[in-house]
Amino acid sequence: MIIPDRLKLGDTIGVVAPSNPIIGDNIEELQRAKQIVEKNGFKVKFSKNIYANTNGYSSTAQEKAEDINQMFQDQEVKMIWCAKGGNNSNTVFELLDYDIIKRNPKVLCGYSDITSITNIITAKTGLITFNGTNFKTVATDETDYSFQEVLKRFLEGSLVLGREEEEYQTIQEGQVEGELIGGNLNCLHSLVSGKYKLDFSNKILFIEDLGVESNPAMESHFLSHLKQNGVFNQIKGIWIGNYQHESKIPLEQIVLDVLEEEYTFPIIKSNNFGHIETKTVIPIGTKAKIDTNQNRKIELVENCVK
Repeated sequence: MIIPDRLKLGDTIGVVAPSNPIIGDNIEELQRAKQIVEKNGFKVKFSKNIYANTNGYSSTAQEKAEDINQMFQDQEVKMIWCAKGGNNSNTVFELLDYDIIKRNPKVLCGYSDITSITNIITAKTGLITFNGTNFKTVATDETDYSFQEVLKRFLEGSLVLGREEEEYQTIQEGQVEGELIGGNLNCLHSLVSGKYKLDFSNKILFIEDLGVESNPAMESHFLSHLKQNGVFNQIKGIWIGNYQHESKIPLEQIVLDVLEEEYTFPIIKSNNFGHIETKTVIPIGTKAKIDTNQNRKIELVENCVK
């Protein structure tokens, strides 16, 4: 794996919008996030097409990929932070310059729809990428939890996932080690087959989803698609994050319904990642260890920034 350099105070952070467009209130929110990040000692550089909405529902795939490729080439930029989530970040897959990315490794962070980009870049280049809060969310969250987690991971190089007081639930017992892969389940289920199929072999899969967009039946659909494509025969364990739906049916119940007691790997649950205020930063491609005998049931076992 390629480990990106950690951030230093004074570094420039590049912001790209490879998913839904930055329109309406998002424009002011992005400016407020910029002020907060700059107040904490960084410079912020918006990509060329940050405000593009050429298609009427997003910028074009070419505009998105151009911004990502340019930010990786830009020697001034030390981190690339995705502005927000949405629905179609996968449109850039064929247009990303994976050689440029490999030659210019740097921190890439985002969550939700950004799951598609981070996992594909890790798979194609070996660069460790990160599932963490989006740039806009720095201004829209009610607390600074997620922003502080960004600083902890990228500035301090911390290996701690979440906070000491957070609770972990054991769904299925066990102890395993494996590279982390995952993020938003709605995105991941599209990456288990076809041209951009991910390799889930010996991985620890972490999953979350947004309940207002994906009801329990849809979650069952996504998970069944993973099962039918052999994902659960390959992975070492599952880490479930936040999922809130009006039915109150938890994601861990849906996972167990789909697995049908066929698999013995460990499964844990926490509320420190997903569409929630408390978003820790999870590296994709870094080794972690699940041990359900411990209070903190998952830990990183190797550096994700250097």
